Amino acid sequence: MELGMIGLGKMGANMVERLQRGGHKITGFDPSADARKAVQAAGAGAVDSLAALVGALPTPRVLWMMVPSGRITDDTVDALLPLLTRGDTVIDGGNSNYKDTLRRAKLYADHGIGYVDCGTSGGVWGLKEGYSMMVGGDEKTVEALRPIFETLAPAKDQGWGRVGPVGSGHYTKMVHNGIEYGMMQAYAEGFSILKHKQEFGLDLAQIGEIWRHGSVVRSWLLELATDALGKNPDMDGIAPYVVDSGEGRWTVDAAMELSVSAPVITLSLMERFRSRDSDSFADKLLASLRNEFGGHAVKKE
Repeated sequence: MELGMIGLGKMGANMVERLQRGGHKITGFDPSADARKAVQAAGAGAVDSLAALVGALPTPRVLWMMVPSGRITDDTVDALLPLLTRGDTVIDGGNSNYKDTLRRAKLYADHGIGYVDCGTSGGVWGLKEGYSMMVGGDEKTVEALRPIFETLAPAKDQGWGRVGPVGSGHYTKMVHNGIEYGMMQAYAEGFSILKHKQEFGLDLAQIGEIWRHGSVVRSWLLELATDALGKNPDMDGIAPYVVDSGEGRWTVDAAMELSVSAPVITLSLMERFRSRDSDSFADKLLASLRNEFGGHAVKKE
């Protein structure tokens, strides 16, 4: 197939390369000249504007957006709309909020333009291993895009699928990331408990390697944790500050809207917030309260 890729960052550029290897013809756009040069070096085409990208593609056009969620996606959607014609299709492969996706899809549907949401997992490893893709959209539209998804996936019949109507792809990816929050938190806490049992002198990378084979807690995240611990056992030079992409928040919001109990995912999100509070007023107040009611000692700064 022939398609345009909007956004040539780490994931976008890797997707371009994997699609090129699969025989597709790709033209990319990114505001960064260096990003455009990088995909050109890999054999893809590149242009310096959205208008040029749309003009370079045969009709009906297929464009894949791989840009950050929120305002940038909205700006891109708005800028593309007057450039496209009926029958064209836009795929949003970023981590958009599914509610935003529903709004954008309706806008495009009113103009006869297809809109497909593709929750995409795989990160920087996707080029080599393939991407896991949760696709939402009209069944006929998604089927027409099958060659793209089959090339990007780990195998033609593995790691991807249409999960439902438009919006469902990003909704599924949102919950996927919420689960990821909980799993990462559990691994981090478990290895921390092992680390603090100093009298045993435990080798955390060795333990992780043991768990990777045959253990019920084996996973790709465990492989990554084991690799990280092998390279940097004490996590030297890494600040205890954990950011969140927003999808954990959206998952917790969805759980509350549906009255679904999700304590593990919710607490893992709260722990990320806690990691950013280097001068915790709450902890200071807790220490003061213990002193007030029980006369417990307060540690001074």
